[in-house]
Amino acid sequence: MSTQGLAPSPTEVELTSAEEILKVTWDDGHQSVFSLTYIRGFCPCAECQGHSAGDWTYITTESAPVLVGIEEVGNYAISLRWQDGHETGIYSWEVLRELCPCKDCQELQGSKHAMHQMPGTH
Repeated sequence: MSTQGLAPSPTEVELTSAEEILKVTWDDGHQSVFSLTYIRGFCPCAECQGHSAGDWTYITTESAPVLVGIEEVGNYAISLRWQDGHETGIYSWEVLRELCPCKDCQELQGSKHAMHQMPGTH
């Protein structure tokens, strides 16, 4: 789990509940499309990821995650509130960009990309 450098800033954050995706459009033209299962599984809070930096840990949930709220946190992050009551994850812009599951972002980060920590991807 590395947040080196500054990520571009988002120009839009959009929840599409019917498709169960969260889209982030960045000021450099890139678009990150997260399934809710993926983004909930990589919640960056200390409860889910621990207190030290390192590789991402994927946390499974008992049922399909339902996102019930998105709140801005200053000018640097969003907080996601889930139907299961979990709401302590603050997703900084750097974290969201690092978690981007697109092929280009996976190639850029190589084996350190969070996608390599998903169950069934080893």
